Amino acid sequence: MTATAPAAGAPAAAAGPVLAADGLVKVYPAGSPGGQPMTAVAGVSLQLAERSCLGIVGESGCGKSTLARLLVGLEPPTAGTVLLAGRPLGSHGRADRARLLQLVSQDPFSSLNPRLTAGAAITEVLQVHRRAAGRQQAAARVAELLDMVSLRPDFARRLPHEMSGGQAQRVAIARALAAEPRTLVLDEPTSALDVSVRAGIVNLLDRLRAELALSYVFISHDMAVIRQLSDRIGVMYAGRFVERGPWDGVLSGPLHPYTRALLAAVPAPQPDGSLLAAAEPGAPGGPAGDMTGGCPYAPRCPLRIDQCVTADPPLAIVSGQHEAACYRAGEHAASE
Repeated sequence: MTATAPAAGAPAAAAGPVLAADGLVKVYPAGSPGGQPMTAVAGVSLQLAERSCLGIVGESGCGKSTLARLLVGLEPPTAGTVLLAGRPLGSHGRADRARLLQLVSQDPFSSLNPRLTAGAAITEVLQVHRRAAGRQQAAARVAELLDMVSLRPDFARRLPHEMSGGQAQRVAIARALAAEPRTLVLDEPTSALDVSVRAGIVNLLDRLRAELALSYVFISHDMAVIRQLSDRIGVMYAGRFVERGPWDGVLSGPLHPYTRALLAAVPAPQPDGSLLAAAEPGAPGGPAGDMTGGCPYAPRCPLRIDQCVTADPPLAIVSGQHEAACYRAGEHAASE
């Protein structure tokens, strides 16, 4: 299989990051009279280098999916900016934006039209973005895209209800690639799949990134998947990054107590093939709580000091390219 180069007329490559965010904030209004607004994303900044993968990991409810929607423009930020190919996201027309950036969601069945076959869904994208001239060229391109995601050409005739979860996700990826984007934002694309199917999708994404020179923002709560795909990792808690750095540094020498709790909560494989459940992230620090003016992780943190309760630590470089938002991160780095 030969990778397809970007078509003539595609947006020019950016000299800097392919995708960047600066101070993104998303606050949802109170759901009822007297209720409190909810801050889902609290000042996230990031840069995605060309052909790299930024893995974003954290518990459910930490703001990962909201961040994904902000990055692709499905929701407007309350504050902050997103730059795509060096320009504000809103300055790109819809067609140009789609040719640069595509979202692959967690549930492929929710993103696929139940009345369209796989071939029709992909052809629709080819027609909208003028990626095929005529029916014959579109059919050939559909077959090529299905082959890219390891599906037979005759799969083009299947409807979503005739697909397994893994097959539907492959079709969703093929449809995203039909616009020939440079960057994919992947929001938990493997979380609803069985373990064996999940491995196939991860291997597929790894291969496509190399063959098509793609850049990924890969969002997951699965540390094994994050480890396999990511060059850099950002750990999110309460709508912000609490740790960020090269994947090997974050996973082998975590500096934030929340990251260490996440890693400790990964089930351990047993000789009989089963998985031994681990402690919940944050134990034994107790449940999460509101810390006005302090570190949001302090109520759960067994290492908290008085300063954690009164002042929120900034995300700062501790060593090399490894950042952490923790007043005691330097102590842990020194002990490594």
